[in-house]
Amino acid sequence: MRNEMMHRPVVKPELVDFLRTEQKQLTGELAQIEKEANENEVPIIPHETVVFLQFLLGQIKPKQILEIGTALGFSSSLMAQYVGEDGHVTTIDRFDVMIRKAKATYERLGLADKVTLLEGQAADILPELTGPYDFIFMDSAKSKYIEFLPECLRLLRKGGVLMVDDVFQGGTVLDPIEDVPRNRRTIHRKLKRFLDVINTHPDLTTSLVPLGDGVALITKEAEEIVIED
Repeated sequence: MRNEMMHRPVVKPELVDFLRTEQKQLTGELAQIEKEANENEVPIIPHETVVFLQFLLGQIKPKQILEIGTALGFSSSLMAQYVGEDGHVTTIDRFDVMIRKAKATYERLGLADKVTLLEGQAADILPELTGPYDFIFMDSAKSKYIEFLPECLRLLRKGGVLMVDDVFQGGTVLDPIEDVPRNRRTIHRKLKRFLDVINTHPDLTTSLVPLGDGVALITKEAEEIVIED
């Protein structure tokens, strides 16, 4: 499975190279997992997003984290470093291959007691969760972002942060629908709807950051958020 996110950043290539090579690198076993994933084109967040996530979580100091889209288990393992002794990370994935790889990652890093992996469709699992979570990281099917948004906001505490990865589709999210290949138009429409909602909703504060293929940071400003159809 080729890691497309590593090959479609939305800023100048030389700047991407600087962000990925000159910022502080990971150490220890987690660094080795990042290296192996990049060499084997396994989808993980790019290093510029790694550094940003480290900084952000260091400021937020979350205790309860939810992730949608486990993949290799790299980002959930990274986030587990920031929840403290009494914190926890819950992550959701539906792909058997990635579930096996993630479990192996947690065992390798000694995080089996720090991370709970829920196996199945996020659409089925999210309504069963109660939260609240201090931080939610969504990195799943892009067409599902708008569908998962109401549940994520329900589960997020007021003042909490929802971080959503890969929101720019290599910049093509700005293209006219006529220029988008037919097999990508559903993703295109739903992602544009998602961006429109998070950018204009009166009870959300949103910042879009050009890291990797684009990151959205959303703060919940009210106890209950209503998303109109």
